[in-house]
Amino acid sequence: MQNHRFIFVCGLHRSGTSILFKSLRDHPNLSGFHNTDSPEDEGMHLQSVYKPSGYYGGAGKFGFHPEAHLTESSPLVTEENLQKLISEWSPYWDLSKQYLLEKSPPNLIRTRFLQAMFPDSYLIIMLRHPLAVSYATRKWYKKYRIYWRSLPRIFEHWLVCHEIFLQDRPYLKKAMILNYEQFVAEPSAYTNQIYEFLGMSPHPNNQTVLSDVNKKYFSIWKKDLNGFVSGIVARRMVRLFETRLNRFGYSLTDLEREDPITE
Repeated sequence: MQNHRFIFVCGLHRSGTSILFKSLRDHPNLSGFHNTDSPEDEGMHLQSVYKPSGYYGGAGKFGFHPEAHLTESSPLVTEENLQKLISEWSPYWDLSKQYLLEKSPPNLIRTRFLQAMFPDSYLIIMLRHPLAVSYATRKWYKKYRIYWRSLPRIFEHWLVCHEIFLQDRPYLKKAMILNYEQFVAEPSAYTNQIYEFLGMSPHPNNQTVLSDVNKKYFSIWKKDLNGFVSGIVARRMVRLFETRLNRFGYSLTDLEREDPITE
């Protein structure tokens, strides 16, 4: 596998990583998992080296478990496990392509582990406003009648996972951070920025990318702020989380704020 280049898409559930993954996968010199039995073709379900997010509670919860955070110091970082990962993932890649792509939500807190396992790999990190991520995650749980995961707890999970990423970021050699909001506004421009980062030729983005999905979640938030009971919860979230959130260029009071990470 010496002639291959490995790319890992990192970002929480409901962060837009699936559409980014599909967009990148269309490049003729790149292979990403496709038509697997894995939800969203996520590699974490197609291997047996490390635990998938579901082992730690799934979306909106896995990052609260310290053992879910993997770095280069993990005992899992061995040549044997590397070969096992390659063996388990290879059937889902077209190995005639130079660039091999994988994406899974826990990658966000396993960037250093992935880099240690696959030296010189590329890491693409997708951030999306945590209100959109949190409401979309809560909606998904309600669909399956799981009601005990509250909006504040799911929101805090976003913060915890991204704070872990910020701590890990100085150790990363080839990492690119992308905001979902920027990507959906100009999909082809940003996929081509990624291709340039990877050393690949430009390629048009042929996926259908919706640009206004966040708006419905922001509307829900505004209603919650003005609600009698929901307003108490929402205003408490502002008090607890606004300062921490500002580190990532987002805000609970200025929903249009989209500043790049400066740390």
